[in-house]
Amino acid sequence: MKYFVTVQGSQADYDAMSGNGSATSPAWSQDELQAMFAFMNSLNNELAASGELVDAQGFAEPAKARFVSALPGNEPVVTDRPYADSEPQIAGYWLLECESLDRVTEIAARITQCPLPAGSAEQPVVIRPVGDGPE
Repeated sequence: MKYFVTVQGSQADYDAMSGNGSATSPAWSQDELQAMFAFMNSLNNELAASGELVDAQGFAEPAKARFVSALPGNEPVVTDRPYADSEPQIAGYWLLECESLDRVTEIAARITQCPLPAGSAEQPVVIRPVGDGPE
């Protein structure tokens, strides 16, 4: 079965990765960034070797997001950056093909162990089965 696994981050978290910390997101050092990237690369390589990795991507910062909305029959409304800097959004994802929910939960638990700077906020890892619709 396929699972969509996501991690979250706010604009403040992205700013912190660039060295601009805040009260809610401490600034990352180059060593901390390298440790995070090494962890993610190692995990992705392991998942690719096991045949479980379908795709994985990190997203650009929320400040670069664009939202398009409209009710049927109405003119679309385009909005850049509509959310507050502190509101978490999807920061990246893995699309995994795993034998069971237990297996993908093991992987999500590993993701929670990614190195972060001291004082960083805990962000959940979200697992969503990819299905054919309502049962």
